[in-house]
Amino acid sequence: MANLSFKAENFSFLSHHTNTQTSLLNTTNSFKANSLRLFHSKNSLTFRVWCGIKEKENVTESERVPDVLTGLKRVDELDPKRVSSLDFEQKLGNDSGSSEVGFDWNWPPWKNIPQRYKLIGTTSLAFVICNMDKVNLSVAIIPMSHQFGWNSSTAGLVQSSFFWGYALSQLPGGWLAKIFGGRKVLKFGVLTWSVATALLPFLAGYMPGLMLSRVLVGIGEGVSPSAATDLIARHIAFFYIIESIPLEERSRAVAFVFGGLSVGSVIGLLLAPPLIQNFGWASVFYIFGFLGLAWFLGFQYLEEGQASHATKPASRPQSIHMEKSFSNSLAALGGSLKDVPWKAFFRTPSVWAMIYAHFCGSWGHYNCLSWLPSYFSEELSLNLTEAAWVSILPPLASVFVTSFAAQLADNLIANGVETTTVRKICQTIAFLSPALCMTLSSVDLGLPPWEIVGILTGGLALSSFALSGLYCTHQDMSPEYASILLGITNTVGAIPGIVGVALTGYLLDTTHSWSISLFAPSIFFYLTGTIVWLAFASSKPQNFSNTD
Repeated sequence: MANLSFKAENFSFLSHHTNTQTSLLNTTNSFKANSLRLFHSKNSLTFRVWCGIKEKENVTESERVPDVLTGLKRVDELDPKRVSSLDFEQKLGNDSGSSEVGFDWNWPPWKNIPQRYKLIGTTSLAFVICNMDKVNLSVAIIPMSHQFGWNSSTAGLVQSSFFWGYALSQLPGGWLAKIFGGRKVLKFGVLTWSVATALLPFLAGYMPGLMLSRVLVGIGEGVSPSAATDLIARHIAFFYIIESIPLEERSRAVAFVFGGLSVGSVIGLLLAPPLIQNFGWASVFYIFGFLGLAWFLGFQYLEEGQASHATKPASRPQSIHMEKSFSNSLAALGGSLKDVPWKAFFRTPSVWAMIYAHFCGSWGHYNCLSWLPSYFSEELSLNLTEAAWVSILPPLASVFVTSFAAQLADNLIANGVETTTVRKICQTIAFLSPALCMTLSSVDLGLPPWEIVGILTGGLALSSFALSGLYCTHQDMSPEYASILLGITNTVGAIPGIVGVALTGYLLDTTHSWSISLFAPSIFFYLTGTIVWLAFASSKPQNFSNTD
């Protein structure tokens, strides 16, 4: 049994056994030194192998390797132009033969994935990390409060500082996404919040520094929704290849991207308790911050790799927005801000409906996100691990509800139901469901703790219908200004994070009632938001640019 082995400067190793008694590379025949050559291109490896005619005859017909294997091809089948490159090998003599074999690597593995799916997938992953860095403090605040002696008001102030930066960055984020493109703004956001998260343990003992770090996390995460909306809505060139997201896929695209927030909440709440118990509360900030930095570096690699192989089209439709160069973008900043039709936005009733609906939804969402672990720990007498695990249930259920809601909304639109009607149905479900469940949880019905957990889980999960309601309306109304519209509504929507989270802590200190401090205000805003949404919301496309 002879062994045929190919080596190429430690680059690769191949082995094949034959029934001949002679090693083909170690044959006693006159064999040239360069019996193997390896040629490397960007997406293929090419091997050239020579052996004597006698050795070729020793290989029986049944043992011959087919010309084309999975990913393995003869050179003339890969590129006929390269066959002539073998001519110089005839210098080896008439007693030798030569053939070149190319191995087509399917690398990188995402090479053949449609560009719009790469866009959606990478953006959704960024949002997973986004909410991991948002919810880590809601768990870590419990041991941090014990260590630093914080009361509920101070804990609420610390948690609300995130939303200061979040609110301040909404409009600038939308504006910058329109100028520079969502891709660049998203990278900036991830890098900012990841670095700030990793630095938090060093600043925790100094209150101004601690709050500043959370403000920076808020700024980084605040620009990301507008950046993602810009990527989805305007079908820009992603990795230098243009591919649009059809209207009938928009609900699913938005739901998948923003659904990453729910997945991030689940993962963050799942990992935080064991990390805190085994390595201390600081570990969650180090590890979660590192994940964001890893995403940034991976995104850079993915982008550069795709750009090096992509062919830029010679001409591009004018209707598709192209990201400007950095220098041109800087020159356009001043004029661009003036070109935004601000008056037209605020003269449109449906824009005001989006603003108020975003405020109402955020009041319930941000307060529950910040205070549910504490509520489960204190009100239901659960320990840290149990409280965190129970807090996972609403976002975990939201993952499944989001998928169902998006599919339902897209199917309704594809079957001819008016887009505005679909958005109103989805947003109404998103508001009334948590309002009803919070009402049941607030009233003393003598329910055991786990039934209350189940009720709240169901209500908060159904609130994710908003991803197929409110969060699609910005793009329905104006793909061109979708990022700015979301910046406007998200700015107002961040106010509950600033006021509501701190107010909940204050009311809890003064009333010692979770029903009054956490649930009652949320129920009020859910109900009034439903009324305003049904009365004024619209997904009809708006030509804001031509409005005086």
